[in-house]
Amino acid sequence: MAVSPRLELTSEEQQLFDTLLAASKQAGFPTTLRCAGGWVRDKLMGRASDDIDVALDDALGSAFAEAVNGYLAGQGQGVHSVAVIAANPGQSKHLETARMRVHGLWLDLVNLRCEEYAAGSRIPAMRFGTPRQDAERRDFTINALFYNINSGEVEDLTGRGLADLEAGVIRTPLPPRQTLLDDPLRALRAVRFAARFGFELEESLVHAAAHPESLCTTARRYKCCAA
Repeated sequence: MAVSPRLELTSEEQQLFDTLLAASKQAGFPTTLRCAGGWVRDKLMGRASDDIDVALDDALGSAFAEAVNGYLAGQGQGVHSVAVIAANPGQSKHLETARMRVHGLWLDLVNLRCEEYAAGSRIPAMRFGTPRQDAERRDFTINALFYNINSGEVEDLTGRGLADLEAGVIRTPLPPRQTLLDDPLRALRAVRFAARFGFELEESLVHAAAHPESLCTTARRYKCCAA
């Protein structure tokens, strides 16, 4: 599969990103805005996507959403309601997320994260992280790519995302056993992505997913989430 290292934005996406940058400047945020995850992956594959996640390096999503509405109000444009989804680590929702609609597009605003696990706990302590820390804590390299809205560049901070996307490989940014134990449901996500895109699972990921510890942890978490 041919993958372009640059994204072709629609006029609606460009308008959205221009508004976010203007709102950040007006509010005095030194924030770098990055699109993350599935939207970047799909755009690089030439697929349309309306699932826009914006990662913030120094602000909570709710605070930035207020800045966006403040900018829109100052421009004489309609402001939008903001849905704030609180963190819920027990349900694998580790970050507060602000969701809003701007210029007809839905976006989720969330801060870059770094996760630290205490011994014997599968619920991480969350804090602001660097872009690389955030990328390494994501499930797969193809979902760890960023589009830097400020610079207009694709960032591959794991060093493997673009290559894996082009080769059609599902690989974890960190050693797969660590990634699966941090969130065992990622084993199921790996299979779904492989089936969805016709990709192959990287060999060490297959071995890690079949490890008895991963299987038992996945079964316990899946039963808990399904309850």
